[in-house]
Amino acid sequence: MSIRHGLLALLERGPRYGSQLRTEFESRTGSTWPLNVGQVYTTLARLERDGLVAPGGEDSAGHTLYAITDPGRAELHQWYERPVDRANPPRDELAIKLAMAVGAPGVDIRAVIQAQRHATVKAMQDYTRLKAQALAAIESGQTRERDDVAWLLVLEQLIFQTEAEARWLDHSEARLVRLSVAAARPVATSASDPAPGPAPEAEPEPPGAARTTAAKAPTAATTRPEATGR
Repeated sequence: MSIRHGLLALLERGPRYGSQLRTEFESRTGSTWPLNVGQVYTTLARLERDGLVAPGGEDSAGHTLYAITDPGRAELHQWYERPVDRANPPRDELAIKLAMAVGAPGVDIRAVIQAQRHATVKAMQDYTRLKAQALAAIESGQTRERDDVAWLLVLEQLIFQTEAEARWLDHSEARLVRLSVAAARPVATSASDPAPGPAPEAEPEPPGAARTTAAKAPTAATTRPEATGR
């Protein structure tokens, strides 16, 4: 997440002070990525050092205002035009957790997946409910429409992201099941190995003895609610 460019985007609309920038940033993103005032002022100091913002006087309450400079405006529009770099994806805690859980002693990786699946579905339901509220606010016409449209876009990205995560968890579980089945198969012998001897004769079962069959491994059946309202 680029706090740097987010603050430049807000400053392009006019001079602002630190806590005002924090409030507007969180309003625009629905507090999905909360900021603290320290982060804002640290970022402003770096932007000023780089010549992208400059002090713009004070407001009536004595707050120091910051204004975007021409180089800052050029940097902002280059950011809008430049695709987000996916060559170095951010670290994902869930992917790291599952990678470390594979083969870890005493860890049931399928239980880890199942617990995460429940949390992911719950998040998807929460995001879908918030999306319905944002749509209702926009359609009512009694709201700050620009912020609600921005929040709606963020919510829909989160919904798509959780849907993809749920599908990935299903895929991961299926992958582990297939690998465990493959590992349980007997290893094929090569032509140089000695031929196996005759199988031992089975002892006759007593009359009326119950025959048992190998139980199939249970599979976890889960249902994921569809994200509605899209």
